[in-house]
Amino acid sequence: MCQDEVKRKNNRPLRVCYFGTYRRNYARNSIMKERLRRQGIEVVECHAPLWIGVEDRVDKASGGWRSLGFLRRVVRAYRDLLDQYKRVGDYDVMLLGYPGQFDVYLGRVLTWLRRRPLVLDVLMSLHLIATERGLHATSPLTIWLIYWAEAIAYRLPDLLIMDTPAYVDYLEKTFGVAPERFRLLPLGADDRLYRPLPRPPSADTNTTKVTFYGSFIPLHGIEHIVRAAYILRHETDIQFELIGRGPEKPAILALAEELELNNIHFEEWIPKEELAAHIASTDICLGVFGTTRQSLCTIQNKIYECLAMRKPLITGDCSLIRTAFTHGEHLYLCERANPEALADAILTLRDDAELREHLAESGYRLFQAHYTIDRTSVRLAKYLYELVS
Repeated sequence: MCQDEVKRKNNRPLRVCYFGTYRRNYARNSIMKERLRRQGIEVVECHAPLWIGVEDRVDKASGGWRSLGFLRRVVRAYRDLLDQYKRVGDYDVMLLGYPGQFDVYLGRVLTWLRRRPLVLDVLMSLHLIATERGLHATSPLTIWLIYWAEAIAYRLPDLLIMDTPAYVDYLEKTFGVAPERFRLLPLGADDRLYRPLPRPPSADTNTTKVTFYGSFIPLHGIEHIVRAAYILRHETDIQFELIGRGPEKPAILALAEELELNNIHFEEWIPKEELAAHIASTDICLGVFGTTRQSLCTIQNKIYECLAMRKPLITGDCSLIRTAFTHGEHLYLCERANPEALADAILTLRDDAELREHLAESGYRLFQAHYTIDRTSVRLAKYLYELVS
């Protein structure tokens, strides 16, 4: 049954209940909701906030979930969800936003009662993230509970959405989830925000500005960026800018101080509405250089966003990234966890303006062809209409 036939049968467009304690302003959720709307699908949000921020999630995963205050917060959040759900009315599909692994249990009960299909946008394994942040050493009970809660959660929805086949393979091997239960949907980027912008007139044309932005977590490999800056410390025209925060930032700041670097400038988080204008002033964007499992089985937001902004990008090499992009054509790859290789890549792009322009233009064209909201929305709508039919 095609989309038009489903619409005629229902006498209205598909109606999706976007449900859960998901991070409302997180890029994946914002893009998912916009994808649905671009395909004429009605989106009814049923959301209750549970998490305050990155530090809050790390604290609770480290054992803070045992506190009476957090348990009260959980009860309040799910009570609010149920109150909102009573006012949602009829819908065709319930889609759980990220992170939704713990919302699956309530969502499954509600959809069973309504006889409606349930879809989980997995995006990332909470167990893998917690393990890579060392929580298995500080709170083994929490890690055990997360593992089993997640393993069961993946068996309850009618459909699972994931961004890469490498991550599907990981979830199959770790949790025993059948790969045919997944549908692939790349992260892409919010091209309403990330698009080519003119370089600000105030930008220093005598300096090559190299910019990283994101969370300071193991998968990003920021230590290697700092050590590359040390190798390039005598290249006075190259200046690094590192934007963001996260659990590894104190150690990164300490390393930069130990190396006595004066070619790195650190910034806190910049609101995403302002971040694009900030990136427009840079010459070279940096992606991801860590070697964790999470790093190797995902293509991160920042990679798509820099391509969407028509910026030359350097990122760490791996087999997954080569399935989507070509080295020297769409972006520039270097060995991961290797500051010398990263430093050489930066020098190569600094000294070759024609290559920078080629990477920027070719990467942008590829993004426009495959990873915009419009392009990816067609695939998402197809999955949901197939499920309903």
